[in-house]
Amino acid sequence: MDSLIYLDNGATSFPKPESVYGFMNDFYRNNGVSPGRSGYDLSIETGNIVEDTRKAMTRFFNGQDHNRLVFSANSTDALNLAINGIVNPGDHVIATALEHNAVLRPLHHLTQYHGVEVDYLPFDEKGFVSPEDFRSAVKPNTTLVVVNHGSNVIGTVQPVKQIGQICREKNVPFLVDASQTAGKVAIDIQEMNIDILAFTGHKSLLGPTGIGGLYVGDNIEIRHTRAGGTGVKSAQRHHLEEYPYRLEYGTMNTVGIAGLFAGVQWLESQGMENIHAHEMALTRKLRDGLSAIDDVVCYCADDLAGHIGVLSFNILGQEALNVGTLLDGDYNIACRTGLQCAPMVHEQLGTATYGTVRMGFGPFNNDSHVDAALEAVAEIAAFLNR
Repeated sequence: MDSLIYLDNGATSFPKPESVYGFMNDFYRNNGVSPGRSGYDLSIETGNIVEDTRKAMTRFFNGQDHNRLVFSANSTDALNLAINGIVNPGDHVIATALEHNAVLRPLHHLTQYHGVEVDYLPFDEKGFVSPEDFRSAVKPNTTLVVVNHGSNVIGTVQPVKQIGQICREKNVPFLVDASQTAGKVAIDIQEMNIDILAFTGHKSLLGPTGIGGLYVGDNIEIRHTRAGGTGVKSAQRHHLEEYPYRLEYGTMNTVGIAGLFAGVQWLESQGMENIHAHEMALTRKLRDGLSAIDDVVCYCADDLAGHIGVLSFNILGQEALNVGTLLDGDYNIACRTGLQCAPMVHEQLGTATYGTVRMGFGPFNNDSHVDAALEAVAEIAAFLNR
């Protein structure tokens, strides 16, 4: 494990900061009870970390009311809650070709079973969607615009502030999938005109898997699509209307919430902008090195302004899976191959048959990892295309 070069941070960040491991271990050993659902001190203490994390995440995204920050299992779970809780049969939704299956599949089900119409806006040759395309796509029955803030395939960060302003003008709720960007780039819900933000904890927020959430703006209501225990007003048969209980169900992943709290604390102590700058320096070095290797093509990476540290490439004439297998087996380099759960991106790139090789950087990667990756890709390309 010590020799593994991990370049799959677009899937999940690894390793986590030591402080995250330590905080989770101490928390679960000492506070592994249901939060706030009983009157004894330990339950109250456990509930306090939930509320502290709720407040910390609200501040992190510049939300206004911490009760509108609700926890879920991950961003896929959160996106399903938002999409299925807003869209009605016969509605129209606007999304992009950059979306992850966390958005594509819920929308597909709505089109198949509830007569919902969806327009997927394409991205340009650099990987960006024009805000004006959203303006022209809005219809009288448009009830939601959903946008992947940062592509998990090509790393482009969409101009959500401008898109959100158009949504405000058109009075259409704006849902942003921040799975890749939360913890990498600053997200200000107020400034960016975001109505609903979905996030996951296990990527750049440096928490564990199994925790994520939504921030829901004051002007947005998401109807119940589930019901269950909240530990509050237990005699009431109808699931609670007030936030955060409105969208939280059953016993929480308290150790995951604790890990998220510790991850954000570490992130803020290091400076998110410093980490992002470090990751982008590595991405530029990787892009420049790959571009100098014969038969290697990078996608939407000519200009890395407005990107996160994710880069996709292929060796011409070779299947991405075969390249990834060689990187793993012969060089101990872990990366992601295939469609990365975002098939429409590959349809537009022309890589839908075999996908791409994707490398993604985290705060613990360094120059030597890039050097090893470039040497490995050059040897693989020379061997396969000899």
